[in-house]
Amino acid sequence: MQTRWVLVAFLLGGVAASADTAADARRALVKGAKFMRSISAGGGYLWRYSTDLKLMAGEGKGSKTMIWIQPPGTPSMGEAFLKAFEASGEKYLLDCALAVGDALAMSQLESGGWDYRFDFDAKERWYRQVDRGKLTITETTRRRNVTTFDDDNSQSALRFLMALGGHCRDANDARQRRVLHALSYGLQKLLAAQYPNGAWPQRYDGKAVDPQRFPVTKAKYPEKWSRKYEGLDYRSHYTFNDNSIRDCILTALEAHRRYGEGRPEFLAAVVRGADFLLLAQMPEPQPVWAQQYNAKMEPAWARKFEPASVTGGESVGVCRTLIDMYLELGEDKYLRAVEPAVKWFKKSKVGQGTWARFYELKTNKPLYFTKDYKLVYTDDDLPTHYGFKSSFGVASMIRHYEKVKAMGREKHLATLKRTPPTAKQRAARGKGMEKRVREIIAAQDKRGRWVTKGKLEMRGMTFKDRVETRVFIDNMRVLSDCLALLK
Repeated sequence: MQTRWVLVAFLLGGVAASADTAADARRALVKGAKFMRSISAGGGYLWRYSTDLKLMAGEGKGSKTMIWIQPPGTPSMGEAFLKAFEASGEKYLLDCALAVGDALAMSQLESGGWDYRFDFDAKERWYRQVDRGKLTITETTRRRNVTTFDDDNSQSALRFLMALGGHCRDANDARQRRVLHALSYGLQKLLAAQYPNGAWPQRYDGKAVDPQRFPVTKAKYPEKWSRKYEGLDYRSHYTFNDNSIRDCILTALEAHRRYGEGRPEFLAAVVRGADFLLLAQMPEPQPVWAQQYNAKMEPAWARKFEPASVTGGESVGVCRTLIDMYLELGEDKYLRAVEPAVKWFKKSKVGQGTWARFYELKTNKPLYFTKDYKLVYTDDDLPTHYGFKSSFGVASMIRHYEKVKAMGREKHLATLKRTPPTAKQRAARGKGMEKRVREIIAAQDKRGRWVTKGKLEMRGMTFKDRVETRVFIDNMRVLSDCLALLK
């Protein structure tokens, strides 16, 4: 009898501890959100802030009225708030997410997407969608109006707005109406930016694409290519760099999953994007992909350290996208295209588990740059701001490909369909997270900040102790995951 009561007391103690953890996690979520909201600009965010708020930055220097779009900026913060609301039910967290959505609506360009950054104290620099019909033609041409798909910029904003849109049910709320309009307009322009061959540019000015300028044709090697930087405008190139086309395809796929019934245009965009990956695969002897292509579908220069070549970097992302498209669309042609690329990777290493980012067309010699940007075959004088050789995730991509190929589509998809955990399993998983949750709560100061200690030098700025949005997002995710399990 005594043993039974000891067991009951132990179990009740565990329940009480979990309840305390859940309550503390909930308080930490709100406390952290309140501090971040207090330093936001129009509801949006940069990447980092000195603790005295005298220095702040995104990828570059920022100000108290500026926001950054590129992750881990404004959309990423919005996702953290929204996830926290869905786990906790705290309406303040939804209000923070709606403020982020409104910041995106007010900074959205007339071209449909977003610049890397926006300054609420200098709105006249940008031609925004909220300015349509209010400006002279002279004024619209003077202002910035170029959407960027680089670095998951506009795509991350659209994905967040899609998630937030499901919570915008009050037609009388002006902020919610702005969010839904920005979402609808942005998705419309995402589709309009797609080329006839299924690609997307790195930058988009909002104008209709002329199909005569961008014919549908397969990738080919140029008859000759310059070994010197050409300095040409590459913004309209078909661009894989930084996985921009992959991010566009996945954003269109998310729109299809949410709105596909009665909206076939999103799936059509996904299929065209997937088919472009096949068109862009280079012929032998290098059946991989270039970072960017001109309108003739030839590998082309971009920046002064990005030559016409094939790439051991972005080709990994293309292979993963092809595997995703095989699983999503069920067509073998997408998986078949990965096989020759895998063979190329296996014979193109430059070291143990290492590949070059750039390989010379046809010869397959690794290409590098010196610190003064001369194109060479040697890697002993590399600039430090760019990854000219790395593992690039090649090995994990190959393992994933071989697993999917061996299992087949149906069996692999079946492994992804997991039975929802039981209440007991959820409680056990939540319990297993308690140590980490307690560490996160203990690290939060009285003002609700998670302060990153130490010195950071970037682009002529020196940060000491600082608040990092990436740390905030990671901590909010852990707290939200734990709370969702324990509630």
